[in-house]
Amino acid sequence: MSVQNLTTAFLSTLDSCPAAAGRIEYCDTELPGFFLEYRTKGKGTYYFRYRNRGSRARQMRLGKLGEISLADARAKAYRLHQQVSAGENPQHQGSGEMPSLAQFVREHYLPYAKDHKRSWSTDETLLRLHLLPVFGEKPLDQIQRQEIATLHRRLKQQGYAAGTCNRILVLLRFLFNCARRWDILPATTTNPCSGIPAFADRGARERYLSDAEVKRLLTQLDKSRHQQVARIVKLLLYTGARRSEIVNARWEYIDLEQQVLTVPLSKSGKPRHIALPDAAVKLLREIPRQADVPWVFHNPKTGKPLVSFYCAWNSLRKAAAIPDVRLHDLRHSFASFLVRSGRSLYEVQKLLGHYDPKVTMRYAHLSPRSLVDAANIAAQIIGG
Repeated sequence: MSVQNLTTAFLSTLDSCPAAAGRIEYCDTELPGFFLEYRTKGKGTYYFRYRNRGSRARQMRLGKLGEISLADARAKAYRLHQQVSAGENPQHQGSGEMPSLAQFVREHYLPYAKDHKRSWSTDETLLRLHLLPVFGEKPLDQIQRQEIATLHRRLKQQGYAAGTCNRILVLLRFLFNCARRWDILPATTTNPCSGIPAFADRGARERYLSDAEVKRLLTQLDKSRHQQVARIVKLLLYTGARRSEIVNARWEYIDLEQQVLTVPLSKSGKPRHIALPDAAVKLLREIPRQADVPWVFHNPKTGKPLVSFYCAWNSLRKAAAIPDVRLHDLRHSFASFLVRSGRSLYEVQKLLGHYDPKVTMRYAHLSPRSLVDAANIAAQIIGG
């Protein structure tokens, strides 16, 4: 955080302002609570921060840098400052009425999600397709638990997977928690999603390729005319990496001597290092490079990473007589080969980049022989 007199002259220097930490708050010296959150690549957002009657810190988004002028943002912050000084709650001002779910999502939740959640687009899709058509026009404080339970059950009856139904319920619960945390709903309000049980998710799919299926797939990959897609599929098999980790790989992330592919920002939010076996290194060395394209795999017309190659993959899996296999199943298969060959679950966890070892435990049932071997060792020690 930095204290700064926010002026147009100061804003003009922001392009050269260091942002090594990813974000910097510039708090205005003249108007308490008014600040600019500045991020890398010239992105910034104006906010007003205050404390409610319970002395809890709250902040309201005023607008994005470049979309609202400094003068307008300051004027908004000044009006909010006056309301707080008068003992009012700014987030309950305006029409004097409780916002509808659609209004809350549009004015509060999505701006917050876009700034703080990498998966905000998934939230937006679930809201647009499932929640807003049902509850969008209803005030937040009039959405009842029974209505939510009915929607949850109806989605299941319509054929949606248990995981999808539960994900929608979790999102709605989070929205209500945000509304309470931001003082749009009273803090004493009970979350209407509380007490609604999630469906048992027994549909979690675990499809593993057999040795014969792998041979058939590799045969089709070798003779496919879609060699770029074939190389992607081979790397998924060789490394157990996620699709996005291979498709978005850049040459600068690859160290062929150390045999490692670095993913700067993985699913866990941290850098991840993917081990490259000899077969993967050989494959990468054979890929022709273009000096002006940093991506390992790219669209030859745009020079950008591949967006979709479903048709090519679908043709390959059908030709290999494995039409039900998804690209993500190659990751499961990589893990299954490791476990069946006697490698420890710890090694599998590290190779797959699982942050939580509980996720890796799904493969434990694939190694009953190793468990028997371990039990035999213990029995031999006990028996002298």
